[in-house]
Amino acid sequence: MSITRVITGVIGLPIVALVLIFGNQILIDIAFAVIAAMSFHEYAHAFRITNKANPLTWLGYLSCILIALMHFIPSQYLILIIGAIVPIAVLLSFAQILITKMKTTIIDAAVTLFGICYIVIFLMFMPIIRAEENGIFLIWYVMFASWGTDIFAYTFGKLIGKHKFSKVSPNKTIEGCIGGTVGAVAIILVYTLIINNLCGININYISIALVGLVLSLLSQMGDFAASSIKRFTGIKDFSNLLPGHGGMLDRIDSIIFIAPFAYFLLMLI
Repeated sequence: MSITRVITGVIGLPIVALVLIFGNQILIDIAFAVIAAMSFHEYAHAFRITNKANPLTWLGYLSCILIALMHFIPSQYLILIIGAIVPIAVLLSFAQILITKMKTTIIDAAVTLFGICYIVIFLMFMPIIRAEENGIFLIWYVMFASWGTDIFAYTFGKLIGKHKFSKVSPNKTIEGCIGGTVGAVAIILVYTLIINNLCGININYISIALVGLVLSLLSQMGDFAASSIKRFTGIKDFSNLLPGHGGMLDRIDSIIFIAPFAYFLLMLI
């Protein structure tokens, strides 16, 4: 692990912690809207520079703005609004195909719609989790599932990794994937023990261990999902925004993938 990667993490972690712990809902929504816009830009740029597609970036950015405005939407209507994004985005995509006389292709529209679903809609669930009762504690399950899996998978993979997992991400090993999940679940259980005893939270350890297991596995799927996009477009990283980590999308790919599943699972326990 490069010193640049470590330094970026050491600088970035306190900033993320301060926003998630002390930020009000307006700041949280705006922060995730900016992150979504940056990630969608990197995603669209990857397809554009490799001539794989020409995504409708204006539509992606427009959908990101909705995240910044989520605090104005009554909570009982949030899921309804999220559900409406897809058909509206499909309508606007085909409208552009029609207006441009098919200079915008169905591939351009499909890549755009996939990006909106994969990045924007998935990431919307982060501020939704944060706005829930005890959301200031619950949102860290997403972070620990992602970061814990990443750190322990890297460590176990370097120490004992011998069996390659997939050609999609050739550096990953089966041993690393297993170690990442075990480590993430352990961190989640320790975190639960702390907040249960110090913060008056009452989360069942067996239930949260199962949730942690699922989220860790999904975290690794999120990493593979981003890798498959990079493989298809022929790029190494989405950008060089974060030294040692690549782009914003490189850093939060697993968080994006976890977020909606975390919301529904955490609401069940």
